[in-house]
Amino acid sequence: MSDVALAPNEVNPAPETPSFQPLYQQIKTLLTQRLESGEWRPGAAIPSEQDLAGQFSVSQGTVRKAIDELAGENLVIRRQGKGTFVATHTETQSSMFRFLRMRRNDGQDEYPASELLDVKRGRVSAEVARALDIKPGDAILILRRLLRYGGEPTVLDEITLPASLFKGLTKERFDAYEGSMYGFFETEFGVRMLRAEEQVKAVAADPTTAEALRVGMGSPVLCVERIAYTYGDKPVEFRRGLCTTRSHHYSNILS
Repeated sequence: MSDVALAPNEVNPAPETPSFQPLYQQIKTLLTQRLESGEWRPGAAIPSEQDLAGQFSVSQGTVRKAIDELAGENLVIRRQGKGTFVATHTETQSSMFRFLRMRRNDGQDEYPASELLDVKRGRVSAEVARALDIKPGDAILILRRLLRYGGEPTVLDEITLPASLFKGLTKERFDAYEGSMYGFFETEFGVRMLRAEEQVKAVAADPTTAEALRVGMGSPVLCVERIAYTYGDKPVEFRRGLCTTRSHHYSNILS
């Protein structure tokens, strides 16, 4: 089969130019558009490589290379003997620790107990508006959450979300959900976090932080600021996490 067409009834790709994308990249773009549109929901199986190759009139090798890249970006998950599935935050240990970087000092993974303290509505500051690519003064939701490891308060999160994407989010609705926060965003609001950028620095605990984390006022704590992105590299969450390092540390694996 000749790799000359992108989709049924579509004309041949343009001749190679400096901006020309390899065919597998074009197939990857089309598959990503289907994911973004919701054609394949989180956890659902996508068509086989053979079926997709037929749809796009390309070789299975081209489709396989496109799916390999999607799997590398955690957009899909391959399951031996079962097929390829849309990745989801609701199912797994695999995604559980992808965005959770606090580790016990003995190196063991530990999933924390999460308590949503409150949900407030407000207007976004200029600083956070820049991070979320929205206008200063736009409506936002501010969630405060406490994570406990082994019963000890370890992380105090302040999470800012564009209100337009999370209509109807309340503390009661979150408390009724069984699963992770990102699973909640995905299941209840159709917003899937795909990647994040973080900045880490040391700060002094203010009175609110000191009380929540049971540290002395002015004690050093780790401040992790995160911007999380969904499809189209759209920022949808700004998070500031304040962390103690009494028994845990921040871990990041570079590869």
